[in-house]
Amino acid sequence: MALPFDPGEVMWRYWSEHYQDRSRARAALVHLYYLLRPGIPRAVQIRLRQAFTRVQEQVVFPAFPVETALHDFHEWMFDLVTKFAARPVPWLDLWPGGHGWALVLTHDVETAAGLAGIEHLRDIERTAGAGQPSSWNFVPLRYPTPDRVPAALRAEGCEIGVHGLRHDGRDLGSLRLLRRRLPAIRAYAEKWQAAGFRAPATQRTWEWMPELGFAYDSSYHDTAPYEPKPGGTGSYLPYFIGSPGRPGDMVELPITLPMDHTLFAILRHPDATLWLDKAAHLRDRGGMALILTHPDYAGDPRVTDGYRQLLDKFHDDPTVWRALPGEVAAWWQRRARSTAVPSLTGWSVEGPAAVDGTVRISKPGVPALTPKQA
Repeated sequence: MALPFDPGEVMWRYWSEHYQDRSRARAALVHLYYLLRPGIPRAVQIRLRQAFTRVQEQVVFPAFPVETALHDFHEWMFDLVTKFAARPVPWLDLWPGGHGWALVLTHDVETAAGLAGIEHLRDIERTAGAGQPSSWNFVPLRYPTPDRVPAALRAEGCEIGVHGLRHDGRDLGSLRLLRRRLPAIRAYAEKWQAAGFRAPATQRTWEWMPELGFAYDSSYHDTAPYEPKPGGTGSYLPYFIGSPGRPGDMVELPITLPMDHTLFAILRHPDATLWLDKAAHLRDRGGMALILTHPDYAGDPRVTDGYRQLLDKFHDDPTVWRALPGEVAAWWQRRARSTAVPSLTGWSVEGPAAVDGTVRISKPGVPALTPKQA
């Protein structure tokens, strides 16, 4: 079977956002915004972004809040392969232990006020959603982080990540500056035992991300037309950062639920209905619902009430894998190094995912990615 295009390159262009306008003019405008932002009052910044949504909402792709093009392509490819094979095709399931989807909780602590407000969100996690642990990303040089804070979170089973160096939007402003800052970023990663990175304001440059040296990054979105750097990968599954046909070692964990600040402050939604509806959509399609909230905004009852509703809604869902981002990245690595092999009883998993991986069977005309439990 020969296709007139490379499916791997199609997926890479989604994942890397290389379908976008990558002109120097656009990059210069983004750089100028972050250069001027410190001198613009916060209330003015928000009003400007609210006004600009009228322009951003005209964007056709990626659709918001759900963009299905990439995963529709995955389904089409599965169906094509099974029809060509003229028999069921085995493949390694998306999630370990037979889970149907994943729910991942992450937080960015942007200011000293956010540091002081950690308990507002952590208390919700302790009392709702089966006490699920979460990831907390700190900014090393914007405010002091006492050692006891990350230590206490790790003691509860949470994970620590690095959220840039100063939260000034310049970590990935140029490759030279990135390399100048990298030793300090890596030093704090080692100090905090951090496996993951998230760029401030999710600034990102595909070719530079592996230089950070983390096991995973979480600076991309599945769809984000309303962010300072708009875009979207179309993916609600993890993937590897690399070049077409040559995946790298760094796992990307895209943010798949709108950020709290975008949802409530910029788009001015009155409640968490969009969070709940999209999480249900991701569950039904076997995806990863990765949410980013900020203790800095926990004074807004829409954030705290909505977060509690989200965790409560899926509290009793037996199909969900409640995982830390580091656990998801480690699983995706193990899955990539494993294969489905024939056995006396049918099919089994060979490789590092043999302990908790399972084999799915795709059949022509049957959606491959729909969870078995759905």
